[in-house]
Amino acid sequence: MPSRVSAGCGRVNALLSVAFVLCWSSGFIGAKLGAGTSTVTTLLMWRFLPLALVLVAVAPFSRAAWRGLGPRDIGRQIAVGALSQSGYLLSVYHAIQLGVSTGTTALIDGVQPLVAGALAGPLLRQYVSRRQWAGLWLGLAGVATVTSADAAAGSAVAWWVYLIPFLGMLSLVAATFLEGRSRVPVAPRAALTIHCVTSAVLFSGLAVAGGVAAPPASFSFWAATAWLVVLPTFGGYGLYWLILRRRGITQVNTLMFLMAPVTALWGALAFGEPFGVQTALGLAAGLAAVAVVSLGTGAPPLGPPGPPPTEVRAPAISTRASTRSRSSSSAG
Repeated sequence: MPSRVSAGCGRVNALLSVAFVLCWSSGFIGAKLGAGTSTVTTLLMWRFLPLALVLVAVAPFSRAAWRGLGPRDIGRQIAVGALSQSGYLLSVYHAIQLGVSTGTTALIDGVQPLVAGALAGPLLRQYVSRRQWAGLWLGLAGVATVTSADAAAGSAVAWWVYLIPFLGMLSLVAATFLEGRSRVPVAPRAALTIHCVTSAVLFSGLAVAGGVAAPPASFSFWAATAWLVVLPTFGGYGLYWLILRRRGITQVNTLMFLMAPVTALWGALAFGEPFGVQTALGLAAGLAAVAVVSLGTGAPPLGPPGPPPTEVRAPAISTRASTRSRSSSSAG
């Protein structure tokens, strides 16, 4: 009987893991689906505005999540949300709309924990091992390999467009350190509400200022919007916390490292994006970088490498001593 129960739990965990990887990766695919239906700010406005209204409406029913939060804590979460969600998503969506492949964007995003871990030493005076530095350079080599393969695939994407996802990644790094200095833990529900309201206000303001606030009537626009709300947000974010409770942060981190290759393969099948030998080698280098940093440490050194472009990521700073899990997570 115990063996049957264990086998049943194993199957459930496997199904949850597969669903989580697909839902989280779907954020990058959803950004690609919406790229041709409207401007970036229009899509992001209508992706966040209804969600923010719903979260505000249900906030009174979760008072415990808001207990102990003062104006300074809320202000910090607004800044974290503006960086880790608004700034990040604006960069990712804009890059994808300009022609950067979903796999390349996901891999650049995935380097964020490695960069944050490397910067933890000089900025926070935390120990950074040679293994972590080696992993960082290996990860950057993987990004360079995939990016060059993407650029050489015959697309008309200008070279400077590939810098846009790096801006989003650096926005996440900044959010990582800002959140890392917070001394008050914030419940995931409260953080998600603050971040989504922040994004709704910022993107609505940008859309109104640009004269593009009115949503298109096309089915494809609303289908892409529904995709982004349902799959990456409720599917990816919800499963993230479910698996975290069932199996712990190490298992979640391991699954997060599958996002770039899954997204690259998905993008190749759905949109004909390049996936040749060079792309495969670059993705393998990225996974190897994660293994180099992760193996042999006493605690999981990295936080989630990147929410699909739809959620608030849970930044974590890599150190030898510990890994701090955040209150909310974001990607594609």
